[in-house]
Amino acid sequence: MTHRIVVADDHPLFRAAMGSALSRAAPDVPIEECSTLADARTALTQGSVDLLLLDLKMSDCDGFAGLVAVRGEHPAVPVVVVSASEDAGTVRRALAFGAAGFIPKSATLPTMVEALTCILEGDVWAPETGQDDGQTEIEQRIASLTPSQLKILIGLQKGRLNKQIAYDLGVTEATIKAHLTGVFRKLGVQNRTQAVIAAQALGGEL
Repeated sequence: MTHRIVVADDHPLFRAAMGSALSRAAPDVPIEECSTLADARTALTQGSVDLLLLDLKMSDCDGFAGLVAVRGEHPAVPVVVVSASEDAGTVRRALAFGAAGFIPKSATLPTMVEALTCILEGDVWAPETGQDDGQTEIEQRIASLTPSQLKILIGLQKGRLNKQIAYDLGVTEATIKAHLTGVFRKLGVQNRTQAVIAAQALGGEL
C-alpha cells in the first residue's frame, strides 16, 4: 500500500518550504501537493495518507469548517494546520477541532522539521502561545458533529433555508429537519439562531 503526505496550500512557495521540511522529517514518503481543499479531499480517497498539512485560508476551506469536515471524513488521518496566524485563540481552536498539530507559516525550517517529526511519531505539536480565554466547550461540541450535520450548520450560518440546504446536499427537506434535531442536541441549543451563534466558533482570521 502506497503511503503519502498531502500538502494542501494555495501558495506554491509555502508548499515548497513544507516539501523541504518533509524531505528531512520523512525522506522516504512521497509528497502530493494540492492547491484547494477539494483536491486534498480527493487525494485522501486515493490510497493511504500518513499526514495532511492543511492551510485553512484556501478559497474553498471555509475556515475551521474545512478542518472539521476532513476530520469527520477521515478520522484516522492526522491533520496539521498551517497558518499565517499564530495567536493563542487560533492555535487552541485548531487543536480543539481535532488537529494533530499547528505549524505557523513564520516557523523556521528547523522548527518545521522538529514539528513534523514529532507529529509523525504520533505526538501533538503546537507553538507556545499566551493565555487565551476561549469557548473550548462549544468547539468540542461542533467537532462532534457528523460531516452531514456540519454541512447543515454551515448552511444555517450562511442564512440558507431548509429547502435550500436540502437542495445543496441532494436530500429531502424532511431529512434536513431530522438532522437539525441532532445538530441542536449536540450543540446544546434550542433553535436556529442559537446554532448560528455557536457556529461563529468556526470563523475568525486564520
